[in-house]
Amino acid sequence: MSDYFNNIKEIKFEGIESDNPLSFKYYNENQIVLGKSMKEQLRFATCYWHTFTWPGLDPFGGQTLQRPWMDSGDPLKMAEVKLNAAFDFFTKIKTPYFCFHDRDIAPEGDNYLTTKKNLEYIIKIMEQKMKETGIQLLWGTANSFSHKRYMSGASTNPDPEVFAYIAAQVKDCMDATHYLGGQNYVLWGGREGYETILNTNMKKELDNLARFLELVVDYKNKIGFKGQILLEPKPHEPTKHQYDFDAASCLALLRKIGLEKEIKLNIEVNHATLSGHNFEHEIAYAIANDALGSIDINRGDTLLGWDTDQFPNNPADLIMAFYFIYSNGGFDKGGLNFDAKIRRQSINPEDLFYAHIGGMDTCAKTLLAVEKLINDNIIPKYIIDRYQKWDEELGKSIHSKNIDLNKLHQIVIENKLNPKAKSGQQEMLENLLNKYL
Repeated sequence: MSDYFNNIKEIKFEGIESDNPLSFKYYNENQIVLGKSMKEQLRFATCYWHTFTWPGLDPFGGQTLQRPWMDSGDPLKMAEVKLNAAFDFFTKIKTPYFCFHDRDIAPEGDNYLTTKKNLEYIIKIMEQKMKETGIQLLWGTANSFSHKRYMSGASTNPDPEVFAYIAAQVKDCMDATHYLGGQNYVLWGGREGYETILNTNMKKELDNLARFLELVVDYKNKIGFKGQILLEPKPHEPTKHQYDFDAASCLALLRKIGLEKEIKLNIEVNHATLSGHNFEHEIAYAIANDALGSIDINRGDTLLGWDTDQFPNNPADLIMAFYFIYSNGGFDKGGLNFDAKIRRQSINPEDLFYAHIGGMDTCAKTLLAVEKLINDNIIPKYIIDRYQKWDEELGKSIHSKNIDLNKLHQIVIENKLNPKAKSGQQEMLENLLNKYL
């Protein structure tokens, strides 16, 4: 494996009485919650990029994180060192899954064929590591935003050669994900948007994005990939305006091109808040449209207007989203990926563990609260009562083909309808929710 984490043992569940910071207080992987083990319900994944690739840069300061695999040397050998460290970490932190971008795991070469060979070389080693450890791939994705060639977008780029390049890159990354038994493939259009309308043909860019999604779905079916294709919403950053703004924007595009049954959504907490929504709204919207695929679990900083990718640490931020997820059966092929990074001041190897322990415990604590909330069955009865008239004659008739505005007008007059306002009881429900936290 790796000697980078030699001083850290496998993280174990010790309960809330433990003072050991390198232990779980709430995450007991074998504890049965809502009919499944915590491990099965939460389906945790560690992200490769923030955890092992991010050097601690920010717009005002340089690298603060210096890992052995970030040293100068042959890039492919450094990728192997990073891979060994990653699987050592996965095993010790006990996340059953991981996620990657192609460029996280294998470096670009001088030309496309060299880059392709680099990826294939690392994938073979990764396959062996997965067999040795039992760690599985939740999803893979292609990095379509970092390289200069993508500064004006990937599939939405004004140059069709760039479109062809990202198509080739995605093809290879989908092949790798399929080969490794990945359960999902994610598309995040990091630069699929524009900076100014002055130089933008929006119709052409949207048409090209639509064509790209069609090609991805066609290839998925061609190779027999049984996982989910997921589109990830984000409103802005790095571009000023992004076409995958939120769940509604993504679903509108998918419906327009007839792919709403082929592609679901990967919802990220911090992306949701950047769009002006909250996390539970995006989750509820995705579920209402049968489009929830997987989750990037993190949080933002309410004082900052950009994607800070912090680890979740407050069950109150998650409880309603988790309630919607688990009252609707939980995940199928998706899970909870920690798309989160430690702070650039957290420079010790142990800090990576503290961050994941905190995030995993926060999710586990929230899940336990949600189990009680679901079992008590309190929220549904208020919702059922609020909408009960839609199950009566008038409510049912509105959705029939035998009614129109004239008929509804007639019903109002003949029945002397004078609807009375009814309290939504928001404050009472908020108070009720607090007792579960």
